[in-house]
Amino acid sequence: MKVLMFGWEFPPHILGGLGTASYGLTKGMAEQKDLELTFVIPKPHGDEDQSFLKIIGACHVPVVWRENSWEHVNYRIGKLMHPDEYFWLRNGIKYDYTRIYTDELGCINFSGKYPDNLIEEISNYEAVASVLAHQMQFDIIHSHDWLTYPAGVFAKHISGKPLVIHVHATDFDRSRGKVNPTVYSIEKRGMDVADHIITVSDLTRRTVIEKYHQDPRKVTTVHNAVEPLPDADSFTKTERKDKVVTFLGRITMQKGPEYFVEAAHRVLQKTDGVRFVMAGSGDMMHDMIELVAKRGIADRFHFTGFLKGRQVHEMLAESDVYIMPSVSEPFGISPLEAMQVGTPSIISKQSGCAEILTHAIKTDYWDIDAMADAIYGIVKYPAMYNSLRNQGREEVNNIKWYNAGLKVRSIYDSVLKY
Repeated sequence: MKVLMFGWEFPPHILGGLGTASYGLTKGMAEQKDLELTFVIPKPHGDEDQSFLKIIGACHVPVVWRENSWEHVNYRIGKLMHPDEYFWLRNGIKYDYTRIYTDELGCINFSGKYPDNLIEEISNYEAVASVLAHQMQFDIIHSHDWLTYPAGVFAKHISGKPLVIHVHATDFDRSRGKVNPTVYSIEKRGMDVADHIITVSDLTRRTVIEKYHQDPRKVTTVHNAVEPLPDADSFTKTERKDKVVTFLGRITMQKGPEYFVEAAHRVLQKTDGVRFVMAGSGDMMHDMIELVAKRGIADRFHFTGFLKGRQVHEMLAESDVYIMPSVSEPFGISPLEAMQVGTPSIISKQSGCAEILTHAIKTDYWDIDAMADAIYGIVKYPAMYNSLRNQGREEVNNIKWYNAGLKVRSIYDSVLKY
């Protein structure tokens, strides 16, 4: 079975959980030897792992015909795409996209990020999808998150192949209910046109059914998992007197950073033997710095900025407690990553991963007293810490992407029957 997937991020160049989930799922699916995966992203860098799938950069797919020599194409993009593939894809140009600004190869310059003109990039991604849909052979289309739904819809209309969309989050999660009508419209259309919808949690499934008015029979939950960490034991804690409690993620309203700060303030009223770390970046960072100062805990609080790659696991392993106080978290892979390196986790009940984790403490995101009590209990009582550490690690090591991949495959099979 040949699968054409549209995504927006892929490791090692990621800005959030979408890329991590895309990598884990596709790697788990690739263990099924009869699946052939082609994964499209706006802008690859050439260091992505292509041992189990093929990556196509949208920025290397011509959408406007340009006369070029083999040598010039090889000079421009030869390190990322074979020139013969470029010329083959060029034969798939069926529409006039001269309205879009393109380079001398007729390709669109995608940022590969989330720029101010994101809606324009999403629209341009549709043009790339049209070329791929006309030229490639595939059995099913799979679009990850709202950014790629329009590309998937267009590919379906051109090819007649079924479309599965993967809802990693909705705008209700990202905006705390203050939904952007443009984003909602893109999400709703993708869901309406899709032959099946995959959600990363039952929490998200309910949102899709209730807020986007989808038939429950069309929506299936496939919980995320975590990539195995073979060298988990190489991540160790530095010997120190103080305990460390960490928030790691985007510092934005969806993630509830203010509740972390308030819980920290409560804990520090009981003990001064704890330090708090806010790792990440986002539009609320300045507000959080001000709130920390206002609460008078700046001497016990640290902001690391954005972490990536091995830095993430190093920070999690250095921590005695990991906390994810998200207001609305469709899934949340970071607690699983923390538990992999033996760090007890506190998660909000309003998170998808709370549906599958037993050995993590769960509180309401707004209940800062419960959060503070849980933090205090873990850092002060070794028996509690050790129980959560050992049982949590054992539990999370059995949550595998391969199993998620089998569920996705069964959805493909059911869709292709009709």
